[in-house]
Amino acid sequence: QVHLVESGGGLVQAGGSLRLSCAASGNIFKPNVMGWYGQAPGKQRELVAAITSGGSTNYADSVEGRFTISRDNAKNTIFLQMNNLKPVDAAIYYCHAQFGGMNFWGQGTQVTVSS
Repeated sequence: QVHLVESGGGLVQAGGSLRLSCAASGNIFKPNVMGWYGQAPGKQRELVAAITSGGSTNYADSVEGRFTISRDNAKNTIFLQMNNLKPVDAAIYYCHAQFGGMNFWGQGTQVTVSS
């Protein structure tokens, strides 16, 4: 059983910053990919950023240069540093982990950006 617990969401003004964290517990195999997906009201869940256990990263075009994903493999934790936030970034952000053909999701953390 794998559990993903997110933290760090909240309300921020446009131009501000937030840092999300996701701690994974349980039997986590390597190699794996962990990442963040965002889901705005009425829209599909979309990839924001992902990072492999080897450190390779992938970003949505809309966040490239503003968001940075990182991980601490020793603690099975990933982070998402979000800078210069825009109202369009507002969403529920879900942590995701994939390995061994299995997918796991966190419960989500709300990010609200006021204009």
